[in-house]
Formats: sequence, C-alpha cells, structure tokens
Amino acid sequence: MSATQPAIALRGVTKRFGAITAVDRLDLEVPAGICLGLLGNNGAGKSTTMRLLTAQAIADEGAVEVLGHALPRESKAARARSGVVPQRDNLDEELTVAQQLEVFARLYRVPRRERDSAIARALELADLAARADTRIDALSGGMRRRLLIARGLVHRPELLLLDEPTVGLDPQVRQELWSLIVTLRDAGTTVVMSTHYIEEAEELADDVAIMARGRVIDRGAPAALVARHAGAEVRELTGDARALAHAETQARALGLPTRRRGPQVAVLRAEGLDGQLGPGRTRPAVLEDVFVSVTGEEAT
Repeated sequence: MSATQPAIALRGVTKRFGAITAVDRLDLEVPAGICLGLLGNNGAGKSTTMRLLTAQAIADEGAVEVLGHALPRESKAARARSGVVPQRDNLDEELTVAQQLEVFARLYRVPRRERDSAIARALELADLAARADTRIDALSGGMRRRLLIARGLVHRPELLLLDEPTVGLDPQVRQELWSLIVTLRDAGTTVVMSTHYIEEAEELADDVAIMARGRVIDRGAPAALVARHAGAEVRELTGDARALAHAETQARALGLPTRRRGPQVAVLRAEGLDGQLGPGRTRPAVLEDVFVSVTGEEAT
C-alpha cells in the first residue's frame, strides 16, 4: 500500500436487507495510521459497514477497498492484513487463552518460528500474560474483551476493525480497553471503531464520522465538529415549560440552535450570553451537542 493510498475506501456503497436499506450510497475514506470512530445510534448503519469491510456482507451497489484490495474479490488478501474484533463474544470456551491465540496464529499463517513470540506479544499488549494458561470460561468480561482484541492482533495487522468494542462493560474495564486502543493507534495501526458511546469517540478518535440512516452526515476531528456545530459554550436553561418555550424562541431569534434536555433547554453557541435568556448554567460544548444537533437524536 502506497503512502497516499487510503487504508479504506467505500464509494457509493449501498446494502439492503429486503425492504430495509442499511447502508445508503455511503462514501467513506480512511487514511492510514489514524483512529476513525463511526458514531451513531443502533440502526445507523455502523455494524453493516463493518461487515462490508470484512466481506461478511456484500454491497448491492458501489465499491469497497480495504488496504488496496477490492472486496469481495480480494477479501482473502485483505483479511490477511487486517484484524477484526467482533461485537459478539465468539471465543472458544474450552481452550486456554494461549491456545485460542495459537489457533488464530495458525489461521493467519504466522510462520511457525515466529508463532510463540507473536502470541507472547499479543498477550503482553492485552495485559493477559499472567492468564495465558487460564481457560476462557474462567475469564471476566473485561478479560474476554481484551482477549478478543489480542486475537485480532496476533498477526500484527495493518488495520484493526473494532465493532462496539466496549459495549456492556463497566467503566473501569472500558478505560482499560481505551488505553489499549490508544497504544495501538500511537504505534501506527489504522483503527476503525464503531460505537454509540459519544465519550468513547471523543476520547479515542482522531476523526469521527457521524452516521444516521445509513450515511455519514458529518465528519471531522472531534474538536472541529464541536466548533462547527456547537461553538465554545452551551447555556443550559432551567424553569417551567412556559419560560423554557420563551427562551427557545429568544435563542432562535438570535440565530442560536437549541436542544431539549429533559426539563432543560440547551442553547448552543452561547458565548457571551451570560444570563440573558434566563436562569441556568454555562458549560463547554461537547460532542454530544454536535450529535444531537446533526442527527436530531439523543444518543442511546
């Protein structure tokens, strides 16, 4: 792959399941060496996009290239250079941690003379060296997720695809996995991560592609997206329904976007407003404000 060739390129890609269009004329290009977050609620098209990138799903229209290989025709060559961490745990319960990695080292055709060192490296990366001989059915949920990532890394892939890598995990375990993803990104591995956790995308991704209804509706670095859509500050107003409705009307008259947050109204681009629109508090704008602004949906 040349220095200028993207790690991933999808052009006009559409995927339908019966009457449902899961991915709709999607254009997406990912430069090598970055972490891209695919951010969207369930049903936005993230998981289908990930399946297209692994040739588990075949596009009805458009072109998919991974590491310069056209899919599905060259999917075997693409898979040999990619690592995949699925959303669902599909580990072999009766094996030990090391045995699971050895199985995948063989599947990925890691040369015999390099196999032991490859397994040791993957164990070290995932902080599982002390658990090498532990049966998988005895691992905690967090350890199982780390093993899934280690399994996808055992052959030193150029590209790592993570489908909802921390779904269902407690905050401490999620932080541990975040550290591992940062380590991989900093080492130059291209990482594509689908997630519906806004904080995860904001923390880890160099670039965020916000998906809704099977398309990317906006994209950029998290800070750039926040500046473009939400400004520097958000004013969260409190009061009864009548006061909040009046505040919304005033904000819109000033050309300021608003969003409802339960019993509050959040006014975006509120720099310098102070208490003009009513009682409340001012806070820095965040990626969640952007997500709601561009999708019209709360994160779920």
